[in-house]
Amino acid sequence: MNGRSRLRTLILTGAALALVSTAAGAEDGYQLWLRYEPVGDAARLREYRAALTQIVLEPSSPTLRAASDELARGLRGLLGASAPLSRAITQDGALVVGTPATSSVIAALPLTRELTRVGAEGYLIRAVRVGGRRAIVVAANREVGALYGVFHLLRTLQTHGSLQGLAVTSTPKVQLRLLNHWDNLDRSVERGYAGRSLWEWDRLPDSLSTRYRDYARANASLGINGTVLTNVNANARVLTPEYLARVAALAGVFRPYGIRVYLTARFSAPIEIGGLRTADPLDPAVREWWKRKTDEIYRYVPDFGGFLVKANSEGQPGPQDYRRTHADGANMLADAVAPHGGVVMWRAFVYSNEVPTDRTKQAYDEFKSLDGTFRENVFVQVKNGPLDFQPREPFHPLFGAMPKTPLMMEFQITKEYLGQDTHLVYLGPYFEETLDADTYAKGKGSTIAKVVDGSLHAYRRTGMAGVANIGSDRNWTGSHFNQANWFAYGRLAWDPNLSAAGIAEEWIRMTFTNDRVAVGTIRSMMLKSREAVVDYMTPLGLAHIMATGHHYGPGAWADAGRADWNPSYYHRADTAGVGFDRTARGSNALEQYSAPVRDRYASRTTVPDSLLLWFHRVGWGERMRSGRTLWDELVHRYSAGVDSVRSMQQAWDAVRGAVDPERHREVAGFLAIQEREARWWRDATLSYFQTFSRMPIPSRYEQPAHTLDYYRRVRCPADRDKPRCDSVP
Repeated sequence: MNGRSRLRTLILTGAALALVSTAAGAEDGYQLWLRYEPVGDAARLREYRAALTQIVLEPSSPTLRAASDELARGLRGLLGASAPLSRAITQDGALVVGTPATSSVIAALPLTRELTRVGAEGYLIRAVRVGGRRAIVVAANREVGALYGVFHLLRTLQTHGSLQGLAVTSTPKVQLRLLNHWDNLDRSVERGYAGRSLWEWDRLPDSLSTRYRDYARANASLGINGTVLTNVNANARVLTPEYLARVAALAGVFRPYGIRVYLTARFSAPIEIGGLRTADPLDPAVREWWKRKTDEIYRYVPDFGGFLVKANSEGQPGPQDYRRTHADGANMLADAVAPHGGVVMWRAFVYSNEVPTDRTKQAYDEFKSLDGTFRENVFVQVKNGPLDFQPREPFHPLFGAMPKTPLMMEFQITKEYLGQDTHLVYLGPYFEETLDADTYAKGKGSTIAKVVDGSLHAYRRTGMAGVANIGSDRNWTGSHFNQANWFAYGRLAWDPNLSAAGIAEEWIRMTFTNDRVAVGTIRSMMLKSREAVVDYMTPLGLAHIMATGHHYGPGAWADAGRADWNPSYYHRADTAGVGFDRTARGSNALEQYSAPVRDRYASRTTVPDSLLLWFHRVGWGERMRSGRTLWDELVHRYSAGVDSVRSMQQAWDAVRGAVDPERHREVAGFLAIQEREARWWRDATLSYFQTFSRMPIPSRYEQPAHTLDYYRRVRCPADRDKPRCDSVP
């Protein structure tokens, strides 16, 4: 057994022991950020107990019962005592929850104008007086808004916020806030690093795991309102009655929490399960088949959300098989779901089997010309960058380029290219960097956040999707800190203008501790973690230099048998230099951006160092802004990444007393894996590039522990979910 495997086995053994002792109070991560631990600040506890003496809520529907149950659970845990449920205010400290239609107290308050502004899912939280008595009101137009407001109030208590003068107004800025599960019907998960799929298809619909409800609670606490159950590399069987009954059972669990289910549609389903000879989207028989199939789905799931489609990409079937456009395919499905209020999310992640001059250009080239040709209920779902969820990419040029077609952001929460289950990488800054990027599509300030929330182009429909990092592991996400990425995605889907730093602090306080010093230490560690992984994997705009297939570990030398799957296609290293020229002298991918962005990235004097080698080819001896040569700058960045992981280890050790020993021990073990593998990335990649630069690694830096041949021989077996790599130093 190699070192990484031994260490991870010890960690997982410890986690298993923690699971056994959970009844005795050990932490295993199952409760996520909904732990509801007793408030340790005595002054805050007195304030909360005085302000929350009774709950005035009529649990007249499944959603209001969910709100009532959550309040009972949360207040009992946080305050150490239950607040009685009643129909009327009888004392100071009443918490009133509901809508004007479900609460006579709320109906009588002068909140009509404010409620009109919060829409269908928003809510108000107000400190008021009712009949001379002090009260807190959580009010909404719809019951799901009241549930969201309950979670907001509990988050305030968990983070030790004050209840004095509460005046919260919250409205989601994005309408559809979805998780995309790349889960297969055999319960394997593509790019999943947290165990098997949550969906126990062989037990559904008769047996419903308690995890389904806890999954729904966690999502509702963030305002996530939809889940795509199945992999984008779709299996048509999920559209058969056998599986639709099981989908309906899941939908029934999720419905009280405001979560609608969606499915991926395999474009060739009319052939595979429908008995047709074609899937041509303009064929009347095919269109009729999809209409009848969609009607059938809605009989099982009346609030079915619609379809997510991956077509004509990576070998998936699609309309181009019949010389039709993406719009032809999407519109056929849109027509089928439109009578039911459904939507189609058509992915823009496309690239052909014929290698283009620059793979990053293809999505723009295929979709830009189709703007305005899609049905009103079609989204084009676009990845944050033009390649494939790399540690750093420029923003996708389609954002801002399709004013007549609503674009849905697709983030990857699961860390396919960022260390997967064991590397601590907080993605909040990554998401924030993308959302804050300025497209200049309508002048300065045309940020991607404004594209996604619809305000830039007046989209009638808006949406955001996150490829989920959730599985059957007891802690849900493969590691405790991976939970923070689920949390950050959900908070930013509700409001893309929130700060990654503020979200991190919320999560730390809800998940680990409210100790002020520990919170600051952990927050600092989290906020620098993404830059650390960029430095030790792909600094200065390098991309796609990981090992083939499982995408774990370095592999700048790898040969995948196809040019645009090979790292050399992207780094283009030779004795003259390294980098992909995407200026007008090269592939001219920069032409796809608005002029201010294009001009900034095209010039060596203004392109940020972080994207230098993405857009430019640079000689090994050329001077950087730092004064170092490109080669020395690469050495410096790779080394800085390793040093950052070491400082994260020191920071985590410093909070040992503020975090429970079970989770502290597991995180420390994973950080040890990360430090060793950061060195692996640094030493292997620099050894490879050194064969082209022919320059020494300056003596002030650590030298590679082994030869390049040694690193080339490291093998990670084909278990794509959790690769185990032999001989990692």
